[in-house]
Amino acid sequence: MGQEWDVSELLVGMHETEGVGWITIRRIVASGALEGANRRREKDWMEFALSAKQAAKLAERLSDEKIERAIDSRRRAGISVLTALDPDYPELLKHMDTPPWVLYGIGRLELLARPALAIVGTRVATAYGKRVAEELAASCAAEGIAVVSGMARGIDTAAHAGAIGKEGSTIAVLASPVDSPYPPENRGLYREIAERGLVLSESPAGTPLTKAHFYLRNRIIAGLCQGALVVEAGEGSGALITAQHTLNSNRDLYIVPGPITSPRSTGALKLLRDGAKPVLEAEDILCDYRRALREWRSSSGPGEELPESPGSPGSPEELEEEEACLYEILLEEPRTIDELSELSGMARGQLHTVLLHLQMKRRVQQLPGSMFAVI
Repeated sequence: MGQEWDVSELLVGMHETEGVGWITIRRIVASGALEGANRRREKDWMEFALSAKQAAKLAERLSDEKIERAIDSRRRAGISVLTALDPDYPELLKHMDTPPWVLYGIGRLELLARPALAIVGTRVATAYGKRVAEELAASCAAEGIAVVSGMARGIDTAAHAGAIGKEGSTIAVLASPVDSPYPPENRGLYREIAERGLVLSESPAGTPLTKAHFYLRNRIIAGLCQGALVVEAGEGSGALITAQHTLNSNRDLYIVPGPITSPRSTGALKLLRDGAKPVLEAEDILCDYRRALREWRSSSGPGEELPESPGSPGSPEELEEEEACLYEILLEEPRTIDELSELSGMARGQLHTVLLHLQMKRRVQQLPGSMFAVI
């Protein structure tokens, strides 16, 4: 008889067994055979359409000795695991067609609880593209959004670089295992993200990197995020795969418009023509994230370190009486100038002055249509 292992650890063992794929694992999980899987024999696994060779490999990998060795190896490497059966598994990722059964991570797993934005694009980026990606990533990360990308050359690198300076609010999803950064020239960036952000991968340690892993990685980037921003992507760019996963999941797709004469922009411009949202400034993205950010902040425990940019808001007690009055009204829902005047009893001139003070204190923002809302 084998030891009693948590089903998550048994799931990791299945995921790491050569020849046992996503669909097979789904069958096993659905059948209830995951419970006590380390005590099952080879013939039991052959009932799930595994060959004798595959069944033997699975039985061996689920032995107590192999499980203990795998746990020890991850512990020594500083690698955490998160499975689709764990309560902290990202909710958005569950809604993908084939969510990863297992994610390996190095760094701050708590970043997965934040609202997230994918920023992707060409590896052969222009100076303009890299600058825009870095600046937009920095602005979004400063507001608490986790910027997700693939740590590839070009736009990915720029996005991570912009976000990492804002309290480490970035997640790198690798095609390679988490302990084998790719490309090699990004080792410095990798170390910084592992220390201040989060590095993720679906691939177990020691998995040889193939072209297919890049396509599989792109679905995870899209799956983790409420939306995706494409900055420069030509025809055939891997960023378009991430964009397609985003559209398939009915999530927001944003595009930085580029020159119609540039081959680095042709793929992105077609997405823009087909209805993606153009981005001219960070607010074009942030306006869609305000509610999610408020919900995240309200649910964050005392141990969560919230990223704040200079001049970020303090507590309501720091506001003047008139400012606090308007702020409390806007906490309920966005309001127009007329509504604020009626509800607060303030004259228009006084109202504009108080709203200006609230905007300078980064407590309130103006929306299209003369609407005002809490940041």
